[in-house]
Amino acid sequence: MGYGILGIAIIAEVIGTSFMKQSEGFTRLIPSLVTGAAYLIAFYCLSLTLKTIPTGIAYAIWSGTGIVLISAAAWAFQGQKLDVPAMAGMALIITGVLVMNVFSNSAAH
Repeated sequence: MGYGILGIAIIAEVIGTSFMKQSEGFTRLIPSLVTGAAYLIAFYCLSLTLKTIPTGIAYAIWSGTGIVLISAAAWAFQGQKLDVPAMAGMALIITGVLVMNVFSNSAAH
C-alpha cells in the first residue's frame, strides 16, 4: 500500500511541476490552482508513505522517478529537448534507485 500511495505522490508532483511552468510565475489562475492542489496531494501522500517506507528510500524513489517523468512530460508536451547526456544521467538515476531498492538493506522495513 505504501508504494501505491508513493506512486500517487509522484504523479501529483509531476502534474504540479508541469502546471507550474504553465502558471507563468503564478500569474495564470487555473494553472496556479492546479499546481497548488497537486503539490498538496503530493506532500500529503508522501507523508503517508513515510509511515511504512524508510524516508531515504521513499525520497530516492520520489525524486528519481519524478526527475525522469517530469523530463518525459516536458519533452512530450513542452518541446524540451533531451540529449544523450541528459538521457544517460536519467538512466544513472534510475539505476541508483533500483540498486537501493534491490540490493540495499536500507529498504527493509
